[in-house]
Amino acid sequence: MAGHGSPSSKRVVLAALSGNVLIAVAKFVGAGVSGSAAMLAEAVHSLADTANQALLLLGMRLAAEKDPDRYPLGRSTETYFWAFVVSLMLFLLGGVFAIYEGVHKLVGPAEPPERLLISTLVLVGSLAIEGMSLTVAAREFGRSRGGRSIRAALFGGRDPTIPLVVLEDTGAVIGLSVALVSVLVTWVTGSHVADALGSVSIGILLCAIGLMLAYDTHGLIIGEGVTPEVREHALRIIRETEGVTAVTQFLTTHLGPDTILLALKIRFRASAHLEDVERITNDIEARVRAELPEMKKIFVEADGSYDERLDPALVGGARR
Repeated sequence: MAGHGSPSSKRVVLAALSGNVLIAVAKFVGAGVSGSAAMLAEAVHSLADTANQALLLLGMRLAAEKDPDRYPLGRSTETYFWAFVVSLMLFLLGGVFAIYEGVHKLVGPAEPPERLLISTLVLVGSLAIEGMSLTVAAREFGRSRGGRSIRAALFGGRDPTIPLVVLEDTGAVIGLSVALVSVLVTWVTGSHVADALGSVSIGILLCAIGLMLAYDTHGLIIGEGVTPEVREHALRIIRETEGVTAVTQFLTTHLGPDTILLALKIRFRASAHLEDVERITNDIEARVRAELPEMKKIFVEADGSYDERLDPALVGGARR
């Protein structure tokens, strides 16, 4: 999700939202008719996913709003905040409820679900719809990850939207498969245990995904810098600018997926006059923005005494 909502990100979110609305309605009907705990867990899961996609779209819209007096650096961080809220909802509304419902069924009276044919049909149909949504998300994820590993693309990037939807949809497909197996085993054996254990398994899966996403988006909210590849690219551009003798400090933070703040200390040649410093500074900004347009906020300070060895970004690199 770009700060203002890239077309590919919006397309992925809208596809997931459309599918989850249909799936949630079908699952609640199936859960009400059959009394299946696993089906009810999946219904709440789809309801949480529907709310999550709506929140992601809200974050895109808010990130595009401008209020320079109140938010002089823009509102791109809205994207990260709402992605964090989504991860918590997935954990609490989806995961914790599913575990509670499964345990409640497990320790409660032995009442196996009824009319499981309806549940089975709903789950098979939901799997088909969720599979199509996952296909859309996976296709866009493949385009956006480039040559990075799947793990790096999921948790090492600075745009959480497509990875978030991919993980949600993957969790949904796995959860639906678990629910389907649970319902079929319950149908064959007549025991409610498989249905209850299926609900608990779905809950554990959703909690795990929610916690992973919360950890990742938490880092983005508090201010992660650019990736090592982007850092090296920017440094190369700056160091190759005529008139620059050294970069002594290099600070970055992602305000949003497509909005980066860059602060620099630059050592200019000793003979440079004020007009030269102004011209070189303008060249740095123009060259960086031409190749890295997401670096929208650039601040350059002339410096002759700061030791670049004190700057972790120049000697140690970013976390990921």
